[in-house]
Amino acid sequence: MNETKSGRQLQIAFLFPGQGSQYVGMGKNFCERFLLAREMYGRASEILGWDVARLSFEGPMEKLTQTCHTQPAVLVHSYIAFRLLEERGVRPAMALGHSLGEYSALVAAGAADFEAALRLVQARGRFMHEAVPSGGGAMAALLGAEREVAEAVCREVDGVVEVANYNGAGQYVLSGEKKAVEAAAALAEVRGTRKVVMLPVGAPFHCSLLTEAADQMSEVLDGVEFRPLSVPVYANVTGKPVRDAAEAKDLLRRQIRSSVRWEDAMRSAGEAKPDAVVEVGPGKVLSGLSRRILREVPAWNVEDGESLEKTVLGLGQLA
Repeated sequence: MNETKSGRQLQIAFLFPGQGSQYVGMGKNFCERFLLAREMYGRASEILGWDVARLSFEGPMEKLTQTCHTQPAVLVHSYIAFRLLEERGVRPAMALGHSLGEYSALVAAGAADFEAALRLVQARGRFMHEAVPSGGGAMAALLGAEREVAEAVCREVDGVVEVANYNGAGQYVLSGEKKAVEAAAALAEVRGTRKVVMLPVGAPFHCSLLTEAADQMSEVLDGVEFRPLSVPVYANVTGKPVRDAAEAKDLLRRQIRSSVRWEDAMRSAGEAKPDAVVEVGPGKVLSGLSRRILREVPAWNVEDGESLEKTVLGLGQLA
């Protein structure tokens, strides 16, 4: 599938979504259609000690949105989508993962296996869930915003609020103490931001409130051996490609409390001239951003059987 008629390999960038892309029902179609999906949900439930499939398929959304549940559930769904693409001969030449999705990207690059990654995100989700009292933190997406405005409003309000995600295409995400985030978001609207959306997340990610969680995660990472990456993964913290196992692990240590430089990572990946982009996992957020950042690169997403078939067909036409 990756080989063109001229014999050249298609260069495909896989994008793996993070928390916020979850929805009740994700993965159900995969389970209905593919034995692999049923097997992977079974393995995940055994490892985690709770029914990942039932929560993913039936909710309730309030429970699925809890960080300790969301992170493993999204990783499992993304991994199944990745394996189904792999079975059809579609493999990445590079990978990017948004926040939590960076763990999925590293699995796709061979740095860690599925079971190890699942245990890592289980711990990550627990640490992040416990880092801030329930209701004490928040995140808000600024849509149609200027970067300077997003940074300025964080400086100008009382309390902890920081730019957590530089997503590109006029989209920035604020994170921190609930009252500070709400105040900064309101000020951003006054300054011309087109729309503000409070995000359905269980903790204020990628800000200094998660310093303790980052320290705890660092200790867990010490116990997991990473292998050299088979394809480059463009890191959230730097926006640059990584292939060294030790460097990839070090960047994960820093990632929890650092900003996600998604636009930088996408533009850096764009310099490698990918022929196509495929979002692998729930939702279409990253493929949508890609169309606005890398305008000339066709983008697909794979989150169920129908989108899998559509993507494989589209990539086949490119080849």
